[in-house]
Amino acid sequence: MAFVEEVHFMDEDFLLESEMAKYLYYEVASNLPIIDYHNHLSPEDIATDRQFENLTEALLEGDHDKWRAMRAHGVEEKYITGNATDKEKFTAWAEVVPHTLGDPLYHWTHLELQRYFSINAPLNPDTSGSIWEETKGILTTQEGYSTTNLLRRMQVDVICTSDDPCDDLDYHKQIALQSLPFRVYPTFRTDNVLRISDIDFFKQYLTKLETVSDIEIRDLRSLLDALKKRHDFFHTLGCRSSDHALSYLSFSPSAESEVDTIFGKVIKDGFLSLRDAKKYQAFLLTEMAKWDYEKGWVQQFHPGASRNTGKSLFATTDPYTDLDLTDDRDKAQSQTHFFSYLDKTGKLPKTIIYNPCPTCKEFFTAVIRDLNEDSTRDKMRLGSAWWFTDQPDGMEKQISTLSNIGLISNFVGMLTASSSFFSFPRHEYFRRLLCNIFGSDVQKGLLPHDEKLLGKLVGDICYYNAKNFFEFD
Repeated sequence: MAFVEEVHFMDEDFLLESEMAKYLYYEVASNLPIIDYHNHLSPEDIATDRQFENLTEALLEGDHDKWRAMRAHGVEEKYITGNATDKEKFTAWAEVVPHTLGDPLYHWTHLELQRYFSINAPLNPDTSGSIWEETKGILTTQEGYSTTNLLRRMQVDVICTSDDPCDDLDYHKQIALQSLPFRVYPTFRTDNVLRISDIDFFKQYLTKLETVSDIEIRDLRSLLDALKKRHDFFHTLGCRSSDHALSYLSFSPSAESEVDTIFGKVIKDGFLSLRDAKKYQAFLLTEMAKWDYEKGWVQQFHPGASRNTGKSLFATTDPYTDLDLTDDRDKAQSQTHFFSYLDKTGKLPKTIIYNPCPTCKEFFTAVIRDLNEDSTRDKMRLGSAWWFTDQPDGMEKQISTLSNIGLISNFVGMLTASSSFFSFPRHEYFRRLLCNIFGSDVQKGLLPHDEKLLGKLVGDICYYNAKNFFEFD
């Protein structure tokens, strides 16, 4: 009988299938700090050094990926975002976990338990009670589980939160005054100022923008002045990136006078067509891109998501509940005209494009390659596998696409895109997978057995490319 080596569930060599993969991970990737340049972490929780009371607060609060899985399994909303007790919510999640086999959530959940609590047992209905009690004792009695200590534990170097232009950034100011081993910067997130089709919401938002900018918004020009003032303010607190979640950009250049007329319709409660809204969005994004270019910021785009599809639930919950789907409309040439226009006018900022549609990766990678024609090293880059594609298959295809069409050596690596302070093992997951891909290619004779060459490649992707691209000190 042939000897079969025993394999343990998610042991220390998890995802590492060759000696080169192990070398790249243990000697290079695992030792590097983390730059999480896109997430939805709470600056308030960092400024106040929040202490979590239990696993629901730690692992489920705001984790849209887990919420989506729970809904898919038929869990009642009261156990997700409703008024059930925290223990009931965790128990409901534990019942779903065994059904996430094959989904990265299964691995992420157990990495969270392993890395933060040294719990190696699989989470399921039989173990949920003991895991709840054991971790509750740890969270409430040990000092190392506050937000700042959690970030220290994961070797986090830089965090970029997502912040509305109207945010006062007071918590960022507080964080900047603290002696922390990591830096926290805001990101200029434009969702609300682009939401012109919802006229009632938009007019209320303009009132907030007037207050925080101290500029009366009478027309398009005064709106731009108010936004520019906020853009400048964000820069003073270390912001180096804008972020735009617009699912689809229909672009054609419009004169300012035309868009000013469209804006005037909103001010006067007039009818606003979809065409008008698209013209306004395209014009505003063009103006903000110019500001990004002047400051050396990175603009980030998330095209290809059909957002808020669960309309009945969306009407009663937070707009970031993530009831969203992938959408491949972005293959339309209009999506690329925006970037081409900025490139031709000499105002194209450094850009990252994320896309959750597997069928669109080659398309966007080709577009990105064709627009990299100035002296900036890969001015436009394809972001990490995002949303429905940040699992092994999606990550591998992302890396393969970049290798085949672009330059994998310039890839800016992983991000959490999460609201959870316990989500940072996702970087480890990505790094292990990345090292295994290169290690496998060495085994196949596709790459040389050159530890120095491959070590630099892995180090750049995991840390240095993001550090240099965003120009973090």
